[in-house]
Amino acid sequence: TNWKQYNTALKARGSLTIWLDKSMSWFAAARGKRGRSPQFSDAAIQFCLTIKNLFGLALRQTTGFVQSLLALSGLMWPVPDFSTLCRRQRSLDVQVAYRSSAAGLHLLVDSTGIKFLGEGEWKCKKHGPERRRQWRKLHIGID
Repeated sequence: TNWKQYNTALKARGSLTIWLDKSMSWFAAARGKRGRSPQFSDAAIQFCLTIKNLFGLALRQTTGFVQSLLALSGLMWPVPDFSTLCRRQRSLDVQVAYRSSAAGLHLLVDSTGIKFLGEGEWKCKKHGPERRRQWRKLHIGID
């Protein structure tokens, strides 16, 4: 049997590797316009927001998580506070790289529903539903 390989593969699923480039421009360059220039670059804001979305964190939790990541990697860079992240995420221009494939595209599409559970679920279980349940349609496409 291949239990050793299977166990190694299961351990690898839980592995977390975050690569930080020390030459990355963490601080924003001066704009040359009137007013205060932003302190952090778009790359720094995008890094923080990627961590936020990846782990499903709130903005304050994200700043603490990124701060500990930078400390573990030995980088003494300041971390944008939650209000800066909130303000800059509205105007951040994210560039998604186009990935072409030489072979055909295999697209798996699933449409499913997600049930919303609210605060009054215990009431519905106790007294019965008094209104229609809320479902949202979710379309997922995976290459």
